[in-house]
Amino acid sequence: MAKNLASEARRKARVRRSLLAAANGRPRLSVFRSSKHIYAQVIDDSKGVTLAAASTLDKGLRGERTGADIEAATAVGKLVAERAAAAGVKDVVFDRGAYIYHGRVKALAEAAREGGLNF
Repeated sequence: MAKNLASEARRKARVRRSLLAAANGRPRLSVFRSSKHIYAQVIDDSKGVTLAAASTLDKGLRGERTGADIEAATAVGKLVAERAAAAGVKDVVFDRGAYIYHGRVKALAEAAREGGLNF
């Protein structure tokens, strides 16, 4: 178990290091995926503040359905794009963390693109 956590931490650090080098001052759209929910944040690393956030735990998205499916990830992607646009953010870099760009992570990213975020 500890070996898996260490390799995940290395993968996450590798992805984040390359993103911050290529960001050119743009905020990053960070994704966290658990077994029951999915979370997204637009973070300005130069100031250390969160500009916009959305998750399946938000009141509008909470319901009888679980947050562990592609439809929920799509809804979170659209919501975070809407909130980022309200905060004045259009261009971001996508931080997938240690997750593969597939399934719920991909659905969230595509929905954020459709919502108006450029990455």
